[in-house]
Amino acid sequence: MSRYHTIYRAALDAPQTFWADQSRRIPWFRAPDTILSYDDQQHARWFEGGTLNICHAALDHHVEQGRGEQAALYWDSPVTGTKQTLSYRLLRDRVARVAGGLAQLGVTKGDRVVIYMPMVPEAVIAMYACARLGAIHSVVFGGFAPHELALRIEDAEPKVVIAASCGVEINTVLPYKPIVDQALAQSRFKPSATVIFQRDLNRAELGEGEYDWQELESAAAAECVAVEATHPLYILYTSGTTGKPKGVVRDTGGYAVALAYSMEAVYDLAPGEVCFTASDVGWVVGHSYIVYGPLLRGCTSVLYEGKPVKTPDAASFWRIIDEYKVKSFFTAPTAFRAIKKEDPDARLLARHDLTSLEYVFVAGERLDPPTFHWLEDVLDVPVIDHWWQTETGWPIAANPAGIELARAKAGSATFPMPGFDVAILERDGAPAAPLSEGSVVIRQPLPPGCLTGIWKDPQRFHSAYMAAFPGSYLTGDGGHFDAEGYLFIMGRTDDVINVAGHRLSTGEMEEVLGGHPAVAECAVIGIHDDLKGQLPLGFVIAKDGFDGDEARLEAELVKRVREVIGPVAALKQVLVVDRLPKTRSGKILRKLMRTMADGKAYAVPSTIDDPASLEEIHAALCERDIGQAGQAAPRE
Repeated sequence: MSRYHTIYRAALDAPQTFWADQSRRIPWFRAPDTILSYDDQQHARWFEGGTLNICHAALDHHVEQGRGEQAALYWDSPVTGTKQTLSYRLLRDRVARVAGGLAQLGVTKGDRVVIYMPMVPEAVIAMYACARLGAIHSVVFGGFAPHELALRIEDAEPKVVIAASCGVEINTVLPYKPIVDQALAQSRFKPSATVIFQRDLNRAELGEGEYDWQELESAAAAECVAVEATHPLYILYTSGTTGKPKGVVRDTGGYAVALAYSMEAVYDLAPGEVCFTASDVGWVVGHSYIVYGPLLRGCTSVLYEGKPVKTPDAASFWRIIDEYKVKSFFTAPTAFRAIKKEDPDARLLARHDLTSLEYVFVAGERLDPPTFHWLEDVLDVPVIDHWWQTETGWPIAANPAGIELARAKAGSATFPMPGFDVAILERDGAPAAPLSEGSVVIRQPLPPGCLTGIWKDPQRFHSAYMAAFPGSYLTGDGGHFDAEGYLFIMGRTDDVINVAGHRLSTGEMEEVLGGHPAVAECAVIGIHDDLKGQLPLGFVIAKDGFDGDEARLEAELVKRVREVIGPVAALKQVLVVDRLPKTRSGKILRKLMRTMADGKAYAVPSTIDDPASLEEIHAALCERDIGQAGQAAPRE
């Protein structure tokens, strides 16, 4: 890995020189005159003095360079039976007209626009139309409850809300307009206009101050507005410990440079090649690697409105890769666990030609080793676990396919990416001993593309991320480096439990449970114990077709953990359940499960995918008289 280490050291030793070189990937209107500077709280700012427009860099520039007829987007919607191909020229023209329509509604540089849409091309068009005008978009995951949408509207104070008339799930149509109406009624801030993209499956009635999307798109085209590199491109809300969502602010210039760099260095994608990121535009993954990153690089991006299974089966992703000749595929581990559960031997792969596929990337939560090994067994390509956050905008650590591929290690996100100075610290801020687990931090300066603040709350930015370890960004994850410098992220620091003074990783226990041939998915939480402080409790979902005795399986799993980790693990109970509570992005809600088990009041989060799964977990805990769940666990 000599080439990787040379590049990595160059980025840390001379960040201004390194990122000045990378900034030349972007067609600036005016090149920056200051590569790196700092604000009053010593937070990094990149490319001051430069001006650009990310819509121009991702669309107009490619049309001008002769790439106009190449596909920019493939839209594939198995839930509606619809497919579309949008060339760079067609996408540019549609974006320009929608931007013109927004301008007629009074949207100008610096105004906010909230976008509440499913995975349709119009969502991408709306995002780029805002960027074209220098407006700041805030995409809210389609289907969020009215209260949560209202909170975001109140915080962002948008001039316009853009929504679809409905979203489409498996055999379900969810009307969006009533949700928007309720949110606007609850919000103390009222936007001046609402725009509705009408879908034939559920058309909405429009009233005063409400406009049809077609009216927007019939406007005269708007030109790109030059913005400063430090101008906010978007606000993306993520959960906060206070209950109030944090509006992560991303700048324009640093983000564009970081994404363009990562498309080559991390994902090894060249102009004209196809990438498929199975996420949603409501999440950071969708922003970075469905909408902006691929098009900045001149690639073709697949926009998928469907699920990994049941649209129509567990071969959905394989069909997409085959049909669109995908080179790089990226999704969350939970998607592969769903596929493995329905098709454990990957027999459905035989239907499809995957010779175009060169890499599989996974992120969003830790890739458990059993799923990693399953993917390695069924796919003859590198499986790359990489780690990043809403706040960072692009990968902190990965196996850098476009620089030099390292030997993969199960459970590891491999190496930090150039620009990220990752360290492991003890609670007192001292460096952790070699091979010891601690808090994962990133030393300043954060590289381009990372958050530049929290919307309207600069103090919260500092207190949430920078105050715990001065000079470093607190990721909130725990992990360690091994002897070869591989980074292992073991989960959020509150997933490390303390059993009779022993700090134990629930992630390590999950590896053991997930390695059992009958287990499709699992989670381990720590629950309160008067004697030992905490005790681990396991939950597993059996693979489809499992018809064995559940009590016997539970006993086997307890024995397995004892044999692999030792009696110190103190795992004595494992529950077989039908499903686990997850967010819509696929993260298991371990903290909420722990709150329930400890009998504490809990609120059903807006991000939950299936609220009924919580009731099942609560019932299972009460049936076994585990923890304090039977005493209370009231909803707030």
